[in-house]
Amino acid sequence: MIALWERIRAIGRAISRFWHRIWHGLGQLLYKLSVRILGQDRVDTVAERYHHFQDQKRAFIGRYVDTEARYYPVFRKLWKGFAFFLLAIALYIFTLETNFLWLTGSMPSLEDLQNPKLNQSSEIYTLDGVPIGKFYTENRTPITYKNIPKHLINALIATEDVRFYKHSGIDTKALGGVFISVLTGGDRGGGSTITQQLAKNLFKTRRNASKGVLMYIPVVRTLIIKSKEWLMAIKLERTFTKDEILTYYFNTVDFGSNSFGLKTAARTFFNKLPDSLNVQEGAVLVGLQKATTSYNPLRNPKRSTERRNTVLGQMAKYGFLTPKQADSISAMPLITDYTPENPYAGPANYLKNAVVDYVEKWGKENGYDLYTDGLKIYTTVDSRMQSYAEDAVDEKMKQLQRTFNNHWKGRNPWTDEDGNEIPGFIDSVAKRTDRYKGLVRRFPQNPDSVNYYMKVKKFKMKVFDWDGEKDEEMTPFDSIAYYKRFLQAGMVAMDPHTGFIRAWVGGLNYDYFKYDHVKQGKRQPGSTFKPFVYTTAIDDSTINLSPCDRIRDEPFEKEYVEKGEMKVWRPKNSTGTFSYSNMTLRRAMARSINSITAQLTDRVGPERVVEYAHRLGIKSPLAAVPSIGLGSSDVSLYELVSAYCTFVNEGMHTEPIIVQRIEDRNGNEIESFTPERKRAISTESAFLMIHMLKGGLQEPGGTSQNLWSFNIFKNNLEMGGKTGTTSNNSDGWFVGVSRDLVIGAWVGGDDRSIHFRTTDLGEGAKTALPLVGAFLEKVFADPKFKNLQGPFPKPSFTIAKNYLNCGYSDDDRSAESDSTSIEAAGDSLIIPEPTEAPTAPPDTTGNNDLP
Repeated sequence: MIALWERIRAIGRAISRFWHRIWHGLGQLLYKLSVRILGQDRVDTVAERYHHFQDQKRAFIGRYVDTEARYYPVFRKLWKGFAFFLLAIALYIFTLETNFLWLTGSMPSLEDLQNPKLNQSSEIYTLDGVPIGKFYTENRTPITYKNIPKHLINALIATEDVRFYKHSGIDTKALGGVFISVLTGGDRGGGSTITQQLAKNLFKTRRNASKGVLMYIPVVRTLIIKSKEWLMAIKLERTFTKDEILTYYFNTVDFGSNSFGLKTAARTFFNKLPDSLNVQEGAVLVGLQKATTSYNPLRNPKRSTERRNTVLGQMAKYGFLTPKQADSISAMPLITDYTPENPYAGPANYLKNAVVDYVEKWGKENGYDLYTDGLKIYTTVDSRMQSYAEDAVDEKMKQLQRTFNNHWKGRNPWTDEDGNEIPGFIDSVAKRTDRYKGLVRRFPQNPDSVNYYMKVKKFKMKVFDWDGEKDEEMTPFDSIAYYKRFLQAGMVAMDPHTGFIRAWVGGLNYDYFKYDHVKQGKRQPGSTFKPFVYTTAIDDSTINLSPCDRIRDEPFEKEYVEKGEMKVWRPKNSTGTFSYSNMTLRRAMARSINSITAQLTDRVGPERVVEYAHRLGIKSPLAAVPSIGLGSSDVSLYELVSAYCTFVNEGMHTEPIIVQRIEDRNGNEIESFTPERKRAISTESAFLMIHMLKGGLQEPGGTSQNLWSFNIFKNNLEMGGKTGTTSNNSDGWFVGVSRDLVIGAWVGGDDRSIHFRTTDLGEGAKTALPLVGAFLEKVFADPKFKNLQGPFPKPSFTIAKNYLNCGYSDDDRSAESDSTSIEAAGDSLIIPEPTEAPTAPPDTTGNNDLP
């Protein structure tokens, strides 16, 4: 007992010294500030008045109290100490509440306490209401009190705060026990009530970025934090009912494994809704509150079981379970069903990145945070259409990859213009990877170590394969070579009238190929760019051509200056020959005749072609060079399809849109989005261009005729389209247009040097078109999309230009007789390399960490 008393006295003396120093320092500081603000004379006057008051006070006490009495000094010290103690407490609370002189850090405002804001994950939905992902800093979905099982509440109270319903935020009895334990050298911890823990979780008192000067002193920091939690707990108890406090607690608490709140934790650990949790599962989750890592049922099942049984024992101790029930449940095995949430799990993974970019930008302008505000984001994507698009890409790319592997069997597919393997190709790719750059930084003077970790040491990794994910042991170098052999793809479908994106497939598999080939990737579009040349010729009043106007298919050459040197450009047709036929513009575009497109580009002017392409929807920079009409400048699939939508939308360009509306966490609409529209070409020109695009399927030798092999032409469906193939078959393109849907696809290697060796295998009609055809087969087989079928509408306005009765010429008849022996003409071409290097896709070397 004597030791206890000595310990108390020692603590008292330490506190007294501490406060004496604080008050002395504050007094000195206050005096100096007063002199500076009020002046020395005024401060001296106040001091004199203060001393006069003290003299009067002593005289008053002397009249009623015997100051010479034996116990007067003791009484005086006690009373003075008590008064100073009350004053110190008042000033301490004032300092905490106001963050006086930035000593203790900020406290939540009354508004924050009355309307606490939970960090809540935002959810992304398709237009038809199907959830496709969520984004968060804390993965949390709030629930109401009625969804919390009673046995879970009982487990929490029995374990964390048995007097929860009796106190007003601070359990003085528990605190007294902790205080005595500390004084006696015990190890009893705790003392925090559920309300205090809620305050800590809600307002991040232990890791709040707004810290005060005193927060850097270890013992003082703990005292300040605890004091803040006590004050906030009292205020929370005054503001909310006990049931509301429990609800907030279960919605805020961290259960580990990136699961915040009871609903997410129940799904993560047991794949259940909270109201379906049984007693032992609830005890596991409550047990996690002691230490989310140590008692994690996935990482430490034995310790988690022991902790669960402790919680059950507490429930029996306080009458929430009978001892027999607790013993019976404690004997049960620990069973979990781990179901973690991944923001990029599920469909439309490539689209989600575009949605994130869009919403983050919108949020900065409007004061919302995608990761904390619990937004409900409704995209324009249709869930069924998205599923059909992903299935179509999977099916056709799997077949095409098998063909590609057989085509290059025994050889590496990265070759130069002459078909020879590029020496050191994988080495050059490897040096661009983050892994290689990290190794160079790690071993700056030791290239052998870099070589060892890149080419010698093998690592276990999961790799993508069309037959299923595989476990392999590879060097990073081998991994790069493995992934470079895969053909890549992208496909996007848009509603041409609303600008709504209906489906978006940016690649083969987002887990392994993060690069988005819809919007992020840009490549030469080849012949899919030709319609912009024909649009210029038809819409430009100075040229004013019609689909029936004719140009001869004959050699063409154009002199131009490049880097100060005069050069001559002589484009060739895909067959390498010229028919010398006097073709209509419709047939020339349908058969993708390069010589006629080159002549037409020269006639209207490359600058005018660039202008029209931008008006139609192309955003990428375009070089106004003679070869522009043959697709020599890089564009994205996204903008190419957007531009084709202008033809179907009667010449009005509608900016593509991926987010239709955004709601707040309560389901109230914050904003709905409508696309920007502007007139690009006349309605007559748009109608004529649809007529031209239909020629790809209708004209003899049209390059899009492979589309007839798909079972899509029912209910009077009309379609048009344009294929594209670039030099050495590096890129295969196809854009198909119907009355209510425009779909584009691209297929190619990660690098232009990776391609088929023959046009018969590598042209857009054989690589990209099948993706669109397979997609449309699935869409049109669904009764939901029957309304998308049908013919293009007849013009409601007068078409002044001739487009139906084009007449006939002998040259034309001769060319037709030659062309009918082939299924469809090709559209590959030789064009200059782009003026700027394409955006390189990221390193795809597996998912191993740097050793």
